[in-house]
Amino acid sequence: MEEATKSSTPPELAKLLPEPSSSGSEENTQATATSTQPSQVSTNVTSSASASTTQGSETGSATSKEPRGEDTEEGGDLLSNLSHYFYQKLGFDTDEEAVHVLEEPTLDGIVRYIHGKKCKNVIAMIGAGISTAAGIPDFRSPTSGIYSKLGKYNLPSPEAIFEIGYFRRNPAPFYSLARQLFPQDLKPTLSHYFLRLVHEKGLLLRLYTQNIDGLERVAGVPVEKIVEAHGTFHTSHCINPACNRIFTLDWLRDKIAKDIVPFCPVCSSVIKPDIVFFGERLPERFFELSEEDFARCDLLIIIGTSLQVQPFAGLVDKVHNSIPRLLINLEKCGQGNLMSKILGLGCGLDFDSEANYRDVALLGTCDSGCRLVADRLGWKDDLSRLIEREEAARIALVEATAAAKLAAEEATAAATAAVKQQLQKQQQQKHEEESEKKAVAAPSKP
Repeated sequence: MEEATKSSTPPELAKLLPEPSSSGSEENTQATATSTQPSQVSTNVTSSASASTTQGSETGSATSKEPRGEDTEEGGDLLSNLSHYFYQKLGFDTDEEAVHVLEEPTLDGIVRYIHGKKCKNVIAMIGAGISTAAGIPDFRSPTSGIYSKLGKYNLPSPEAIFEIGYFRRNPAPFYSLARQLFPQDLKPTLSHYFLRLVHEKGLLLRLYTQNIDGLERVAGVPVEKIVEAHGTFHTSHCINPACNRIFTLDWLRDKIAKDIVPFCPVCSSVIKPDIVFFGERLPERFFELSEEDFARCDLLIIIGTSLQVQPFAGLVDKVHNSIPRLLINLEKCGQGNLMSKILGLGCGLDFDSEANYRDVALLGTCDSGCRLVADRLGWKDDLSRLIEREEAARIALVEATAAAKLAAEEATAAATAAVKQQLQKQQQQKHEEESEKKAVAAPSKP
């Protein structure tokens, strides 16, 4: 301890670092390798640290209270100790060990967990990939993604089309692209209906979405269950703070369908949909609910997102270190890097290490993955009936809306024709009256 006090290294950190070996003493090596309390960092931190735990341990903790033998890898032990130190200093340390709630980190393990009635608060995190089957492009696909088709706009960067400063200067590129982001015939995908089914089963605590297409609402997920992290097209407003006039979805849809950049009829400022651009703060609802929701979550399902945009991507680390996390996506994503693991922050998802005990990756399209999960859960028929029922209702609504629109147009046309006819009649009558007056005023010929 005296040496630690004299050193510039903080005493609590010095205790975690390996001491220089003294004449090859095995006892000294073992004493240094032993931590005074179990590490609270997820086993995702490093597989080598997990491999050095005491035989018979079932927790997968990165460190152990029992001394380890000479075969301990010093590098792995050092990484674990450093991670634990920074985790404590940054205020994220607890005295709880990770409990393995899955029998195995596989889809079958997830299914058995749900069937075991211990899973009651599911949180879903979804991204653009869930809507591609509806004809809405994602952002980063090399040939079909939105960012791959922006060359004609001569943007300073692909992301500029969603930067608030650029939008204020030049909204035309965004609204040209908006027709792809905001199709007229909104049709939810199987994945959207799967999430609706999770709600109907009484399991959905909250749905956090990066998407702005509103398909979660159309699928019938209750609005109070949805957190639109990146905003929505459902409403829009005038960007002039002195005006701030609000506009409806139908009003904006009509402008976008006609390829018109919408301007405020009151002050002539540009109208912006209530989606979150780069440089804008996320809705307060996102921050308020995420603190409470993720503390209650007992299963996290991540669908169709690259987990590259913060702070949304960081939500995967807000669940307790025991909570299973299921990714349904074309490829694995969200895996933490070495530095974040050393700091004990943002360790991310962990699919490939031997220490993994809770993360499951189901690779493929979102619809195929959700269909498989529903099938394994015994929900296949329920999902099919839900889709048939909702699609029939959606089609009926579309037809009723179209009929109402046609009737309104016909009524407007009839009213316009009646007014026009009345005006013509009045003009004719006026013309006749003027002719009579002229005839009376004219002198009679002898």
